Amino acid sequence: MLKIGENGVYPAHGVVEVVGIESKEFRGTAKRFYILKVLDNEVTVMVPTDNANTVGLRPIVSKSKVSRVYNILGNKEKSKVRTNGNQSWNKRYREYADKLKSGDIYEVASVLREIRLLQNGKELSFGERRIMDSALGLLIKEISISKKQKEDKIESEIKKLLE
Repeated sequence: MLKIGENGVYPAHGVVEVVGIESKEFRGTAKRFYILKVLDNEVTVMVPTDNANTVGLRPIVSKSKVSRVYNILGNKEKSKVRTNGNQSWNKRYREYADKLKSGDIYEVASVLREIRLLQNGKELSFGERRIMDSALGLLIKEISISKKQKEDKIESEIKKLLE
């Protein structure tokens, strides 16, 4: 359970801050809701506390687990992208989008790595470029909060791993 003032990740929106926990009447029953502020755009979202796991709301990755994310990003081994490079862009796009929606930071890292590997061999579709930008943005924001470092430093670290 997240507490007021803590940051978390809400897959549908990215990195959020818990700005409140409120009880509201919903269909005749009192329910508790997280009041979340999306850090990228200041949008406020309400998520039922008892539904948080189902929608993928989770705490920011711990600093000790960032190295696993970096290992995924730096892995240059042959991946399914290289063997499925002839797969249609829209099928790849759907797979990537599903992984981003999961909210799992390791899945987000694998999407970014796979798209970068794919980019080395062919032109990316508009959708794939958009997914790549989203994955990069999510990783930069979450890791910068986890490591308590500036986003531009984290972006440099990630881009170096992807070279």
